[in-house]
Amino acid sequence: MSRVHPTAVVSAEASLAPDVEVGPYAVIGDGVVLGAGCRIGAHAVVEGPAVFGEFNTIFPHAALGFAPQDLKYRQEKTELHVGSRNVFREFLTVHRGTAGGGGATTIGDDNYLMAYIHIAHDCHVGSRTIFANYAALAGHVEIGDDAILEAFCAVQQFSRVGRHAFVGAMTRASQDVLPFVKTVGTDSVKTYGVNTIGLKRKGFSDERVDALQRMYRVLVSPKLNTSQALERIGEEFAGNADADYLREFVRGARRGVHK
Repeated sequence: MSRVHPTAVVSAEASLAPDVEVGPYAVIGDGVVLGAGCRIGAHAVVEGPAVFGEFNTIFPHAALGFAPQDLKYRQEKTELHVGSRNVFREFLTVHRGTAGGGGATTIGDDNYLMAYIHIAHDCHVGSRTIFANYAALAGHVEIGDDAILEAFCAVQQFSRVGRHAFVGAMTRASQDVLPFVKTVGTDSVKTYGVNTIGLKRKGFSDERVDALQRMYRVLVSPKLNTSQALERIGEEFAGNADADYLREFVRGARRGVHK
């Protein structure tokens, strides 16, 4: 049986797995589904429709699943979908989607989302990401698997952050952020090479990291424009999955990429 503190408020229209814990003064709204092992801290509020997988931990005063901060929103039914084993720290906010943005905000598995971060409507966050304190996503942002966003960084709406990207503290990303690479800056956002230490911590071999470093040098070469650089990467690294992903990512950028 779920362990719900007597001061908590749980809607009759919510669905809680048998071992869910709900702390003092927490509120679980209509249409919320909490999977096995989820823990909701004191004063946290979860609104729906929102579906959570297993073993998610929501810390005190976090607010998830509320309506989007979008002036075009007209109370249409939209959703939040969350995977498993995510950590949502204090005072964090995550909003549902909008009809114009696909109707759902999604978060994958094994993410660690620290205090005071904001994930806006229609964002899609992958798995195994880390968001440091006060990181913020505007609407319609995509975050690739294993990305790291440091404190106080902000990602502009409709931007993408690639897999294994490292976004430094205070960075204001107004274009897409390259995968595998360190990107840092406020008024002038620049890349600072492949995130060698982070990739090796994730189990990348020396050979794989070396190949990524060579791809990066081609991509930022002052002697080549972006199209020429991508063509050369395709020629020199034919059959390399990282090269294929990098080229596809850059080609898919609508406002360019930070280099």
